[in-house]
Amino acid sequence: MDKTEWEKNLDTFDRYVMNYTPIRLIRLSDMKFVGRNDVKKHFRDSVPKCKRAPHPASYVKYAILSHRWLDEGEPTYEELKSGTARGPGYEKLKKFCEKARSFKVEFAWSDTCCIDKSSSTELDQSVRAMFRWYYNSDICIIHLAESETIEDIMRDEWTRRGWTLQELLAPINIKFFNKHWMPMTRAENDKSPKKTEVMKTLERATGIPHKDLWIFQPGPVRVDERMMWASRRKTTRVEDVAYSLMGVFDVSLQTAYGGGDRAFCRLIEAIMQDGDPSILNWTGEPSFHSSSHAFPRSPENFVGRTLQLPRVLGQLEMTMTSLGLRVPLVVLPLTLTSITKRSRHECNITLECPLSRAIRCNANVSNTVVEGHHQFALGIVNYSLVSFKAPRIPGKSVGCILVRSAARQKTCQPTSSAFVRHKTISPPKHVFGQWKKVDQTGLVEVNFPNIPSDSYMYIKHEYLEIVYL
Repeated sequence: MDKTEWEKNLDTFDRYVMNYTPIRLIRLSDMKFVGRNDVKKHFRDSVPKCKRAPHPASYVKYAILSHRWLDEGEPTYEELKSGTARGPGYEKLKKFCEKARSFKVEFAWSDTCCIDKSSSTELDQSVRAMFRWYYNSDICIIHLAESETIEDIMRDEWTRRGWTLQELLAPINIKFFNKHWMPMTRAENDKSPKKTEVMKTLERATGIPHKDLWIFQPGPVRVDERMMWASRRKTTRVEDVAYSLMGVFDVSLQTAYGGGDRAFCRLIEAIMQDGDPSILNWTGEPSFHSSSHAFPRSPENFVGRTLQLPRVLGQLEMTMTSLGLRVPLVVLPLTLTSITKRSRHECNITLECPLSRAIRCNANVSNTVVEGHHQFALGIVNYSLVSFKAPRIPGKSVGCILVRSAARQKTCQPTSSAFVRHKTISPPKHVFGQWKKVDQTGLVEVNFPNIPSDSYMYIKHEYLEIVYL
């Protein structure tokens, strides 16, 4: 028996409430907690019975709070549940709920008290789903405790905290209130397609372009640019650097507090699975990863990104292995032509491609990179493979500078009679190890001679090489 339209709409409604709304909300009429089943009962009569029903988010409405936590005194789940919440944090919560009522919603959510943090399972689920909860809210009320005017936003700590990045980007509707809980604009929604005063101030304060402030599309793309936004921000717990960015990049990680910087490595590895080359566009010291130097330590590594990436033709296949980050690159040989000392520890090098000396790269590297016997190469990242497996490269390309060093050898000639019938040869003068990305360098731009930037050339398949960064 086919389902009626009413039953289909109910199924959609139930699935939405149970999977895409907060685990619990505050009922504004009595300041009590309600769970998802209570929310279902409350909104069930609002489910339309017609075809092409509107999305449940249009009638399952709740307000959500974005704010800077106090050093102490924020109300906890246990305190609000038992009715013992007191102090300035609770006064802030009551002010938020008062403003939420003015937006004609009956439920509200705050990260201070709506998560039972004694439950590791609930905390993990909440951290993973928080971006989605902000996105699905009817209104995000943002309290700027250090601001009176719009210009004060430039100096407000809210713009420099890790978690508030997703709280700014995710919601469709936001409303700013100043330190006195007065609205900072007359607009109903402070997110605007127009460059209003508040939008221009946010753009300057956060470094985020207006188009992303207005309508943000999460995903593991434009990684270098989005990491730049995060580099301006701090978190109390080092693991939260990674966890606060899960929603921005639309990836999911299991939370494991106590893991330290390893959480950011796990975030980078999750983002790499989508294959956007911009994730390699960083400079500085790599992370302390067990098998790869291709992982940045933090979003601050992306502050020194070397260039704006041109159009990328496709995704890179990036796989983490025990040998390092496995990446197929178009590898072109480079020759070291000049070295200029910059300091005791750093120098500038110029590299040319023997295939065409018009292809030239410059990079600032550690002095140790040019000591001893090394080979250099350019690993092109924005290529595509056509049907006959020949890499197709645009006239304007980007790549990473690769280096491999000569390994020390200890050889001897066999003397045992067991080897009498075996022919041995003398070892080569130098045996080189695996290609590695040159530390401290990001991606470099390459303009191929006589190839317009919007045209392509094809190169032999033999130049496509698996490297382990």
